[in-house]
This record gives sequence, C-alpha cells and structure tokens, in this order.
Amino acid sequence: MRLGVGSFTWPWAVGIRGYEPPKTLGARALLEKAASLGVKVVQYCDNLALEDLDESELHFIETRSRALGISVEVGTRGIEPARLRKNLRLAARFHSPILRTVTDRGKTEPTPEEVVRSVRPLMPEFARAGVRLAIENHDRFDSATLAWIVAKLGTKFGGVCLDTVNSFGALEGPKAVVERLARHTVSLHLKDFRIERVGSMLGFSVRGAPAGRGRLDVPWLLGELKARKRDVNAIIELWTPWEGSTAKTVALEDEWADESVRNMREYIRA
Repeated sequence: MRLGVGSFTWPWAVGIRGYEPPKTLGARALLEKAASLGVKVVQYCDNLALEDLDESELHFIETRSRALGISVEVGTRGIEPARLRKNLRLAARFHSPILRTVTDRGKTEPTPEEVVRSVRPLMPEFARAGVRLAIENHDRFDSATLAWIVAKLGTKFGGVCLDTVNSFGALEGPKAVVERLARHTVSLHLKDFRIERVGSMLGFSVRGAPAGRGRLDVPWLLGELKARKRDVNAIIELWTPWEGSTAKTVALEDEWADESVRNMREYIRA
C-alpha cells in the first residue's frame, strides 16, 4: 500500500462552482503539491480530469510525474462506454492500475441493472489493458447493491473504489461498508470525519476532519484490507469546511493535507 493525494484532497482549490478561488489549482500544480508532501501517488478525478486536458498538457504531466517518481491514477465520472474507453486509454498511457468512476453523472442516475448492461461489455478491454475498473461507493447505492454490480461484471478487472465516508448518504457507516466491499476494493479514498450535533441539538452534522483526527478507525480499516490481501493505494481526500472566504478555506485545505499525510505516515510508510 502506498499513500497518495488527489484532486479531491484540495477540492476548494481546484474550484467548486460558485466558490472558485482567483487562481484555481491545476493539473501541474497538483503534482507539485504531491511532491512537496513526499507522496508518490496522485489521483486525478472528475473535478480535475485528465480527459479534459489537451495533448501538450498530458505530455507535461506524463514527463513531470516520471521525473518526480510519482505514479498517476486516472479518474472520471459516468459509465458511458465512450467516456470509459477514453479514460481507459489514458489509464493505459499513464500506467494507472485503476480507472475510478462514479456511476451517476449530472441528472443521469442509472439503475444497478443499467450499470451492468453498460459496463460489462467493456470488461474484456479492461482485461487486455491490465486496468481495474474502480466503481466508487458514492451515496445512492448501498454497499450490497454495489457488491452485486461488481459480482455481475464477472471479472477480476471490476472492483470498488472504497470511500470511507460517502456511504453515510446511503445510511451506512464504515464498518458495514468495509464488511461488504473490502474484498472488492481496488482503490481506497481515505477520508476522515466527525459526527456532531447541530447547535439546536436537533440532529447531527457529518463533517470532514484531517486524516487521523476524526472518528475513522484507521488501524482497523487498514487491517481489514490487509486481511483480505487488498494491497491498494490509499488516496487522502478531505471534506474541508467552508471558512467564510475562499482564501481561508484553501489555506485550511493545505493545513489539513499536510497534517493528514503526517498522521498517516504512522501507518503507511510507502
């Protein structure tokens, strides 16, 4: 297992619609941030997708990542065959072991059966490329449904990008998710969280935290993956709270990213 960062380590800096900083974090700068933190894996997801870059920019990322000794992982959103094929070519080009995706894109919310019908015909292409498709547990499908989808793909080149917080949206905590999905995991989004009562005391809020500072039991999580021989890269993702201004929020992202990497080095040395 290797520790890494990605475009969702700094989502505010990359740019969230309506909250864009004066200068957004680009694909080149993401590589440099990873190098400065001493990690050797960078995952580009749909908020800073490689598929949106032109050839000159792709060539730069390719050569610069090689010079820095940083591995690149490819991510997208959606399950349309043309999109998956385009990103599969990028994954092969960058020697990414996985292609991470989320089933929903915009207003398109396919049923589990539609996911299988769309994706299964492509699995021989993933096998030929030696790339694993990593479908992320986002929030609409519970873990049992996602496990069913992966089983129906019928190949060792289908799997799960396991996010440690997203499934709260499907009324499932990390223990239930890991129990069902650990054996299918080919990529890990290491995201920590806090659960706090709102000010009125009438309800709860699920908020982000630097990795190692929240409720996530990191030693347990990594132990469960190790027990199932899941030697996957752990990508730190952050749900950094809004701090009243873009500048303050982006500065906090940097602080949390640095602290997260330092905390996780207790458990992940590579």
